[in-house]
Amino acid sequence: MATVAQPRVAQPSTTGTKRRRRIGPIVVNGTLLLICLVWATPLLGLLISSFRERSDIVSSGWWTVFPHRTYTGVEQIDLGGREVDLDQPLQVAGTTVTDQQLRDGYELPDGRLLRWADRRQRIVDVQERGWATNADFTTGNYENVLLGQQFTYTTPEGQTRTEQGENMSGAFLNSLTVAIPATVIPILLAAFAAYAFAWMRFPGRRLLFAMVVALLVVPSQVALIPLLRAFSSLQINGTFLSLWLVHTGFGLTLSIYLLYNYISGLPREILESAFIDGASPFTIFLRLILPLSVPALASFAIFQFMWVWNDYLNALIFLGTAPERQVVTIKLAQMIGSRGQDWHLLTAGGFISMLLPLLVFFSLQRFFVRGLLAGSVKG
Repeated sequence: MATVAQPRVAQPSTTGTKRRRRIGPIVVNGTLLLICLVWATPLLGLLISSFRERSDIVSSGWWTVFPHRTYTGVEQIDLGGREVDLDQPLQVAGTTVTDQQLRDGYELPDGRLLRWADRRQRIVDVQERGWATNADFTTGNYENVLLGQQFTYTTPEGQTRTEQGENMSGAFLNSLTVAIPATVIPILLAAFAAYAFAWMRFPGRRLLFAMVVALLVVPSQVALIPLLRAFSSLQINGTFLSLWLVHTGFGLTLSIYLLYNYISGLPREILESAFIDGASPFTIFLRLILPLSVPALASFAIFQFMWVWNDYLNALIFLGTAPERQVVTIKLAQMIGSRGQDWHLLTAGGFISMLLPLLVFFSLQRFFVRGLLAGSVKG
């Protein structure tokens, strides 16, 4: 009998599989590294600028604190005072230059650079190219921002001015007064609601949960005017209570949804055993649900705290701009409007506003991924 040849199945190349296994982690890690660099570069610039002098920020970029090649002054030449006519060619260092060339910087054949040091006094700066750093740091910017201390600077015209700093300590405490209750209250209420939706049976449970999910797609801006009218009639507008209620209402829908996914995935045997042992629903919630839900609670706490801390619109509408009630975002916006040229104060204030959210995130980040993946896999 004739033997029928069996089709030969192509085996995957071992070399190609190993190559893909090596390339995959490299691509993933390279992408993550690129994302981290893109995120960290402006943060590093903000941090460095917050410690630099006002004159250094105005005259050079933050990256000049690292060693770099630039022109530095080695000699100054006095051309003879104000009686020298700048409309005529000038003789400087054995060469003829014009006023405009000295303004722009004139490079000599030997590599030196001629530039005005003081045009009104007719003094020329002779510069040579070499390695230099602008690493003159100071903590005075933070003292001016947090404590409102005065600072002195010299204008490009040579005039010395003294101005009052910005006292952000009050705004920082106001932001804490808003953010802590506006984070804790919705988390507690959402935990109670999520426990009820997940493990308690009552009429209309599915309908109420569907309404909660539907509220996720409703933009919060549509409720601003009705809430403002309601708070004005209750005479609580312009108080911290009004902002607590606003953030609680806007944050409840997402928090209930996230916590429901987590709590509904907890082992049923543990809760049933506690119920058989005579534990009440409140005891089960307090002794079992809350300790087991720490990852989900922590992940939502990060979202809620950062949202409340960085909120500007709601704080502006319901709290106002009175100095005794200003939060950090309102204070920074006011500083940008009145001190757009004082980058040493703006960068220090901006980094102060970022410091606490970063601290909260890195303190709770070990719960972050577990909380986000809560309820995503069941079985």
